[in-house]
Amino acid sequence: MYKILILAALACSLSAVAYGAGRGFNQATHLDSTKVPRGCATCHNGFNFKTGGGASICIICHGDTSRLSQEYKFIPKKFLPRDSELKNVETDFRKTYHHPVFEPLAARHRASETMPESDPKAPRHATCADCHNVHYSSPASKFAGIKGKRTDVISSITNEWELCYRCHGDAANLPGRSTNKRALFASTNPSYHPVEAEGRNSAVVSLLKPYKEKKFTPGDVSRITCGDCHGSDNASSPSGPHGSNNQFILVENYSIRDDQPEAPQLYALCYRCHSRTSILSDESFKYHSLHINGRTTGSSFQGTSCYTCHDSHGSTENKYLIRFNKEVVSANANGMLKFVEKGLASFRGECYLSCHGVDHNPKKY
Repeated sequence: MYKILILAALACSLSAVAYGAGRGFNQATHLDSTKVPRGCATCHNGFNFKTGGGASICIICHGDTSRLSQEYKFIPKKFLPRDSELKNVETDFRKTYHHPVFEPLAARHRASETMPESDPKAPRHATCADCHNVHYSSPASKFAGIKGKRTDVISSITNEWELCYRCHGDAANLPGRSTNKRALFASTNPSYHPVEAEGRNSAVVSLLKPYKEKKFTPGDVSRITCGDCHGSDNASSPSGPHGSNNQFILVENYSIRDDQPEAPQLYALCYRCHSRTSILSDESFKYHSLHINGRTTGSSFQGTSCYTCHDSHGSTENKYLIRFNKEVVSANANGMLKFVEKGLASFRGECYLSCHGVDHNPKKY
């Protein structure tokens, strides 16, 4: 009986490989007969084609290892995928901050849907099939088979940021305080973190090696990815923004709270690339330390987050990622709320705003 099951599984797998070979995706991991214990039935037995199958199918292999052996207990272990080849993403999906693949709205996925979402009333969802096409994807081409929309053109995704823009870019149903990340990362902006292109600001004095404003030598790093900031807080977890114990699914903590003094752990994400020593020494802005540490005597001001003045994705208005958090910063007595750069070489500027009871009309530095 075992032999019949095994032969049937291998036959199905070989058929899938042959089917894929004629269509240019024979390198797909899930079409490799050595990776799937029951061929196509490994994923498609009880599969809901309408919703993309759902995470419950994926975590048989990509979850707790005991689930795999239980699911395929009638198949000899030597025909199961090797533990070293499997990525357990379930642990991250169970963390406090995660893409909601186990929540009921995940079933809203439809194989025929076109992203970004054009209906502002459409409920948002996330399921494995939104980011992965298992018939195409492989370690060499993780995003194969996924379509992204940059402007009016729909084409295959080749960059991680294109994948993220499917839901976090021009989607008409962005929730609450969310912003269009495609617009913020645009290389035409005055400033942006260098995801799509190298940055425009030529002097970022706090950068730690090997990060550079521009790539001049092979070892320089002048571009980053979404995954450099968003992902598991456990370095040994599979790559990708599946889940984290840090807010916003971040690899390190980044507090956006106001009224708290600076501490290394609060802005650990920023300090991965930017020198804490440089920032607290006011090398680029002579009131940096004051703003994030607060006043130690004679004032109740305890300091504020980097987020109060900077948007970590980009700014459509200012250099240096300056984009004020209007939950903390408001217009000054004259109704003005803006930053004016006065000199790049000496890092001079003016702020017109009101913050923590102090009217900037303007405050010069």
